[in-house]
Amino acid sequence: MDFSRFRGTTVALITPFLANGAVDEAGYKKLLDWQIALGTDVILTCGTTGESATLSHIEHEKVIELTIHHVNGRVPVLCGAGSNATSEAISLSKFAEKAGADAILSVAPYYNKPTQEGLYQHFKAIAESVKTPVILYNVPGRTGSNISAQTTLRLAQISNIIGIKEASGNFSQIMAILKDRPKGFLVLSGDDAITLPMIAAGADGIISVVANQAPALLHEMVHSALNNQWERARELHYKLLPLMEFNFIESNPIPVKTGVALMGLIEENFRLPLVKMTDANRQTMKKMLADLGLL
Repeated sequence: MDFSRFRGTTVALITPFLANGAVDEAGYKKLLDWQIALGTDVILTCGTTGESATLSHIEHEKVIELTIHHVNGRVPVLCGAGSNATSEAISLSKFAEKAGADAILSVAPYYNKPTQEGLYQHFKAIAESVKTPVILYNVPGRTGSNISAQTTLRLAQISNIIGIKEASGNFSQIMAILKDRPKGFLVLSGDDAITLPMIAAGADGIISVVANQAPALLHEMVHSALNNQWERARELHYKLLPLMEFNFIESNPIPVKTGVALMGLIEENFRLPLVKMTDANRQTMKKMLADLGLL
């Protein structure tokens, strides 16, 4: 099966909230339309940047359904359905499949720090519970555990595990996966700032934070690199790099949601334990967005 439609730029879409704390469904639909209009290849809903950790189970499922229904096949929808409890991840994955997800993003179990064999059995159980394609998500900085290259390549032998979002920042590990992956197995950057060198090494694209603010610029950068137009890709990479890095000056998604709010696309509301950005950082964000012509 051809999974090339997941190449390119995937936005790890933020989840906007109203002042009363509820999900801003109208605002969310506007974000979906805006992303698709500006060329984003794939929508990821309920990822880390979408504050899935603070969504209730009912909200998580509702946002998945809302995304799939509103996108209505215009681009593929990737649904965050991970958990540190395998049974819960299976339940969410089955829900996403029933709702019509094009693929499932499954994060490495957080907090309980399983062994490599535990990671393998966790993802194997999830993949066997659904027919929908599964993309692994390795982000040791948040989960406390790392999916090794050996474990990733072992999991890549399972027919519906089609790729990995790699956010370890470990280039030796990433290149080991790229070197020995089976044909068609996707390797996607999980860190905006290293997307260009990852594509140069053979990666297939990015699941991105900065795409929330600059979808068109990022799309052009990524596709320039994928099409071997390296001079243009480098130009856009260095143009976006300060914003890519500043999006992590405070805990993600505080900066990126602040930026999107400054752009007038959403209300600036967070759920505890996340709080509003400091005034000094907000002013810097505003200047960065203005310099990029995004305000």
